[in-house]
Amino acid sequence: MSTYDPAALECLAAIVEEGGFERAAQRLNVTQSAVSQRLRALEAQVGSVLIVRSRPLRPTSAGQLLLKHTKQLRLLRADLERDLQELAPSAHGGGREEERISIAINADSIATWALDALHDLVRQRLPLEIIVDDQDFTQEWLRSGQVLGCVTTLKQALRGCKMVPLGAMRYVAVASASFAEKHLPGGLTAHNFREVSYLSFNRKDDMAAEFVARAFGLKRVALNHLFVPSSEGQLHAVKAGWAVGVLPELLVRSGLADGSLVDMAPGQELPIKLYWHCWNLESEVLDTLTQALTEAAGRTLAA
Repeated sequence: MSTYDPAALECLAAIVEEGGFERAAQRLNVTQSAVSQRLRALEAQVGSVLIVRSRPLRPTSAGQLLLKHTKQLRLLRADLERDLQELAPSAHGGGREEERISIAINADSIATWALDALHDLVRQRLPLEIIVDDQDFTQEWLRSGQVLGCVTTLKQALRGCKMVPLGAMRYVAVASASFAEKHLPGGLTAHNFREVSYLSFNRKDDMAAEFVARAFGLKRVALNHLFVPSSEGQLHAVKAGWAVGVLPELLVRSGLADGSLVDMAPGQELPIKLYWHCWNLESEVLDTLTQALTEAAGRTLAA
């Protein structure tokens, strides 16, 4: 079995993670020529192209396998760091910045409960990287080997992975008090929901349409969207009177309590079940991540 140069593997990872050869060279503190040479040597050893030179760059199937292998090596090194810290607490801990432990989490979880779960790991100097995507698509980052775990709506465990239920995040439709009074004084109904705009994270986000369809027993709805790619940004836009937002109840709870926000469909909510998927490996860091996320979700999300 071939033994792959760790520096060459980290070079491949840097190219993919940074999105190009120049930024990879800057991160690794080498020349761009050195990055190209390391990649060519690795491709020659594997006997296959590892990077598709498109915009953006993306790994081939062989590149994805080596990328996953590289991240598994990072986990082993992170486990070793933690064990050494226990034996010699005064020793300098923390992995190298270029050997980041990457996970994919949806923006609403980041804005409400997930960061608290990761607090202790960050204090322990774990070089963590959080990649943000829609909860229906975070698993693609795991499937491609670019992250070691993800928070997603996918219930079935991916191949080679384990899955842990986290609970359900409840979504409600809200608007500012002034917006509601001006445009929807009687709240959202099956007859007026098309008269206003709705906030969405991006074009992949169908939360608002799913909420309206469920609330009024419709199979498919077409809505007018304003795109704001941030949970906190959407909350700010709702309070400013831009549109109706279908947001996590955890995020809007204080606004509903003080009257600055109005529930536009009382009694209606959209529960989105979330799951943590990660590689099925024996790893102290991975187990700690899983435990931290599961416990935090258990304290905040609905059963």
